[in-house]
Amino acid sequence: MRTVDGTVRETGRSDGVPGMEQGRWDGGAEGSPDGQVGAARGWLGRRREASRVRRCRRAARARQHPGPPNGFALLPWLLMGMGSFSNVIQGRTSSPWLAGLGLLTFNSLYVSVVFRAFVKEKREAPATRWVLVAMTLVTCALAIGYGGDWLLFFPLLGLAAGAVTRGRALAPTGIGLTALAGTIAGFREGMGAISISYGTFLSTMVTAAILALSETVRELRATREELARSAVERERLRFSRDLHDLLGHTLSVVVVKSEAARRLAPRNMPAALEQITDIESVGRQALTEIREAVTGYREGSLDTELDGARSALTAAGMEPVVRRSGPPLDAATEALLGWVVREAVTNAVRYSGATRCEITVDESGERIRLRVADNGRGTLGAVGRGGPGGRTGTGLKGLAERVAAAGGELAAGPAPRGGFLVTAHLPAATADTAADLRSEA
Repeated sequence: MRTVDGTVRETGRSDGVPGMEQGRWDGGAEGSPDGQVGAARGWLGRRREASRVRRCRRAARARQHPGPPNGFALLPWLLMGMGSFSNVIQGRTSSPWLAGLGLLTFNSLYVSVVFRAFVKEKREAPATRWVLVAMTLVTCALAIGYGGDWLLFFPLLGLAAGAVTRGRALAPTGIGLTALAGTIAGFREGMGAISISYGTFLSTMVTAAILALSETVRELRATREELARSAVERERLRFSRDLHDLLGHTLSVVVVKSEAARRLAPRNMPAALEQITDIESVGRQALTEIREAVTGYREGSLDTELDGARSALTAAGMEPVVRRSGPPLDAATEALLGWVVREAVTNAVRYSGATRCEITVDESGERIRLRVADNGRGTLGAVGRGGPGGRTGTGLKGLAERVAAAGGELAAGPAPRGGFLVTAHLPAATADTAADLRSEA
């Protein structure tokens, strides 16, 4: 696909579009000054594009996966003590200096506990338990001594206890703090103890549940990322193993037959030519096998293939018309439809003689539909041909097998109103199945 700065980027198979070789359009002799400038511009353009894509991906990950919560998330709850602080400032509390010291001590212990709660090692350390015990004693002393607004420190105590307590210890802790808050509040406020008890129990259990759920989500996310890395490593191992098996055997045969041809050439030229013919056959077979291995390894984006199709059709003197609608597709569906677009457009460019090609992607019921139609000759000669010699590994016949394995269907043939029509239907819900089948193949 030709970019804005005049360089060329690979959009498909090299044998699919005339004038394209190894992902480059023929344009300028290799090694010429213009070619070198174009290559340099292309390299810089690709580097800039790759950098932009990496920045966009990092920003998207930051939006989708915000950082884990920390102690700052629980600090705003200290505003519940503003009534007590106001009483101390306005002198409506007996022994204001002692009350102020108690308030400062409680806040310091609360901050220490909630920040330790988000680090597993610190949360489970004995020191955290002792800090929580000290916080409980200060809360009881302030509530017994002053009552009123000072009883609101019990829900804060429950919040701190819920932040550091997990597992079987949570229920006894929550019930014990609730009973303690209810007893002291009943002694000081009578029936007002009900709201204090309820607030203490609720803050303890809800805080523990929310933080436990948050930790579970983080663990699941880490597990998913680890599984993704493992899948990438397995795929790399599979691809390297396939290439080793394919090339190791093929190159060995080529070397042996080449040596035989060299020895036979001086005295028996027909036998040497037979060996050379075998070398050609082995090379062609190896090329087919490598293409099949790459087909299982390399996947593309449907948008990328559509862009490449526009470029290829325009270069071939055909008017491209691309329409896409419907919901976003997952990676397996996009990859499979991308292969269909690539092969159908390649055949249209090579065989149809058309002046217009329409590509439509939409949703039909529970299925995703792709149509590639041209106004050319409408011949069947291109069907199933992936290259010279009628190979079908990456042609429409091979694509029909892959679409069928994913639960869909692919049809290709002359259109009712002339031209050639390729139609693919793929169930959107079976895209993961297609990926599994491809990985097992």
